[in-house]
Amino acid sequence: MPESPTDKTMLAQAQTRLPLNGLKVLDLTLARAGPTAVRHLADWGADVIKIEPPATDGEEITGSRHGFDFQNLHRNKRAITLNLKSPEGHAAFMRLVKTADIIVENMRAQVKHRLKVSYDDVKEVNPRIVYGSISGFGQTGPYGHRAGVDQIAQGMGGLMSITGLPGQGPVRVGIPIDDLTAGNLLALGIMMAIYDRERTGVGRWVTTSLLEAQIFMLDFQASRWLIAKEVAPQAGNDHPTGIPTGVFPTSDGHINIAASSARVFGRFCDAIGKPDWKDKPEWKDQVSRSKHRKEINGAISDVTRHKPSEYWIELLEGAGVPCGPIYSIDQVFADPQVQHLRMAAPMHSPAVGEVDVVASAISMTGFSKDIRLATPEMGSSTDEVLASVGYSKEEIAEMRKKGAI
Repeated sequence: MPESPTDKTMLAQAQTRLPLNGLKVLDLTLARAGPTAVRHLADWGADVIKIEPPATDGEEITGSRHGFDFQNLHRNKRAITLNLKSPEGHAAFMRLVKTADIIVENMRAQVKHRLKVSYDDVKEVNPRIVYGSISGFGQTGPYGHRAGVDQIAQGMGGLMSITGLPGQGPVRVGIPIDDLTAGNLLALGIMMAIYDRERTGVGRWVTTSLLEAQIFMLDFQASRWLIAKEVAPQAGNDHPTGIPTGVFPTSDGHINIAASSARVFGRFCDAIGKPDWKDKPEWKDQVSRSKHRKEINGAISDVTRHKPSEYWIELLEGAGVPCGPIYSIDQVFADPQVQHLRMAAPMHSPAVGEVDVVASAISMTGFSKDIRLATPEMGSSTDEVLASVGYSKEEIAEMRKKGAI
């Protein structure tokens, strides 16, 4: 069912005030990595059309649409249904491609070729198209055909070997960091390709994978091996190389303290009433402190455990020593700085009511990052979108009859 005129008017007015206004995106993504990339484009004004297969036997195949995860991932979009396996559905997709700027997908490599919606297929229709792809392990190569999920990439990309307490064994990170990072990187790559298209008039195929994203995110731990040939071990809550940086007990919980540089370590020692620590030969520099990590952490813990977290945070902040509380998720959103940053974005949804979703982490002068449109119901803009590329009411009705939409 099409959007109401009020919704369309509000969308048009809101998009004209955003930097990506004028870009049309066809969203073929599923799960999390692809939708993460598209969310950046949708949040900043692109006209994103989410394409989903028609429901079978009255049941959606996309999961819990009204659940917290789907609602957070798919705001600021319109939604249509297209059966890409049917000739009519595929033809409609290709007609949409002609006026689109960007396509984003995260299918297994062979699936998009089987459906004939690959980059090679669509660039024949629109050479200016920017086509973004996320896979598990890359589009080609010995693992190019494999399906990939976040935790598999965390393991193969080395992250699980350095996460957790020493000797604990492999530990996954508590968020789907590979999905999220791959999505963030793809959004960046897509915008670089759009910028290049403005100069060349030619589209590009932009790719990344969960495995590439994870290795990129290893950052200094990767270069530690590549340059110094050091294999990083698990370090738990301690910073791998900057000592002391880690979690320390207080009388009512724990706090993080980062006092690894010589200057900050000196301020830290003075603040907690241990100026003599600065003169200990075995703690005089990073190399020495690294060798005596357990001794230093134990000495600090013996001091911090006797007073509450708030006392230490106020004291250390005043001394210019980076520190902070360790929050549960509910405490995160209760923090005054988080509220000031408006990281909980209100969204009015006719389907689920008034809810908050996670706001964009990007701010830009002159633009609002308020949610413009709630996560759409399945196929809610099918008729409107197809009409915009020339389909008549009768043709749309016939497509629906054939199961193409």
